[in-house]
Amino acid sequence: MGKMWSGRFSEKASDLLDRFNASLNFDKKLYEYDIKGSLAHALMLYRQGILSEAEYNDIVKGLNQVLDEIKSGQFLFDIADEDIHMAIEKRLTQLIGDAGKKLHTARSRNDQVALDFRLFVQAHNEIIRKLILGVIESLLDTARKHTDTMLPGMTHLQHAQPINFGYHMMAYASMLKRDYERFESSYRRNNLSPIGCAALAGTPHPIDRRQTAQTLGFDEPTLNCLDTVSDRDFALEMLFNIATMMMHISRLAEEMIIWSSSEFGFITLSDAYSTGSSIMPQKKNPDVPELLRGKTGRTYGNLIALLTVMKGLPLAYNKDMQEDKEGTFDSVETAEISLTILKEVIATMQVNEEKMAAACKIGHLSATDLADYLVEKCGIPFREAHFITGKAVALAESKGVDLSELQYDDLHGIDERIDKDVVDYLSIRHSMNARNSEGGTSTAQTKRQIETLASWLKKVAQAKS
Repeated sequence: MGKMWSGRFSEKASDLLDRFNASLNFDKKLYEYDIKGSLAHALMLYRQGILSEAEYNDIVKGLNQVLDEIKSGQFLFDIADEDIHMAIEKRLTQLIGDAGKKLHTARSRNDQVALDFRLFVQAHNEIIRKLILGVIESLLDTARKHTDTMLPGMTHLQHAQPINFGYHMMAYASMLKRDYERFESSYRRNNLSPIGCAALAGTPHPIDRRQTAQTLGFDEPTLNCLDTVSDRDFALEMLFNIATMMMHISRLAEEMIIWSSSEFGFITLSDAYSTGSSIMPQKKNPDVPELLRGKTGRTYGNLIALLTVMKGLPLAYNKDMQEDKEGTFDSVETAEISLTILKEVIATMQVNEEKMAAACKIGHLSATDLADYLVEKCGIPFREAHFITGKAVALAESKGVDLSELQYDDLHGIDERIDKDVVDYLSIRHSMNARNSEGGTSTAQTKRQIETLASWLKKVAQAKS
């Protein structure tokens, strides 16, 4: 049997064309979605009187046998079949005869691949969202344990103001919440059925696209068939959402790498998620966060690649769009393994509270508090308070101590308006808890943020149940 489109050709396709043109080597990953879509399409054709009951039953039986063959490894994939759609249809026809040839009535490979690919993206959107929730839960568990654990907050990678480690974890939890919401929004926006659009302009057959949409779990059919068969926005959104999420993960991974270094020692990564050196037996390397950081780049590349493929395409379908899948498959796989392992790395890492607390005594983190004290308690204009605080920092530097360790006499000697209560204001813990505005780093505000996010997680879980 020749190629199903070979009727108007007088020469056999070359082997080189088969190798260059075929997508079967990678789009066979879509086999379950292709069969699911074909079962729904066959049901609609039967209900519309286009297929007889006997033909429909044969198709259902044959497709289920093909599914079993693929799952069991018995199915013979032949690159001459070009893609998963033709491979399945060819085998179906071998099994059930002419009824198999009728399955393609009122559809094209253009809307068929759009359906299969969209089903794949939607299914993995749900998987990724579930994994994101798992990482958020791991971050929340860590945050709950460390709302009093002092940590130097940084800007420009320089010590800036004291915060607590739970607060720092909540920053990443907030990023991942936005990631979840982006995936959720994309799912809703793209939960539309392409099948029935055929090549580009619909079909003269009396089909019911709403029936197939309902059968497949879509909200409704797409609006315009010309757009539908050439649309890959759903895949681009998936790639963008993954790239943004991986950027957030990469930022956390970078901090884990820094924190686990000998210079910082803020955290110790579990042996189960660390590796050693082939030559230096003392080494314990943070390979997992390094790989998380590195894999971010490939997700960026996959996004840019598909944007570039799509940027100059006229309507409707073009063969260029065959390049949409491998990058998407890769980014999805990268996202899922990254989220899975990140959850465990967070859950198993040891937080070295003493190291973090000691680091808070480096960099004069309570300098802003002294300036605020001078403004609020002494009525000194901020610019003058800034200058006085600078002198106090210089004095601490000359004594080889942190600003928080200066005594009242030291500070009073700089400016007579400074009273004895200044010592309390310069306490690192006081500084952290003084930032009690909404969204701030105080222990009370951190606990409130944890409660808010935990409540959101509960609502998400209830909505899914």
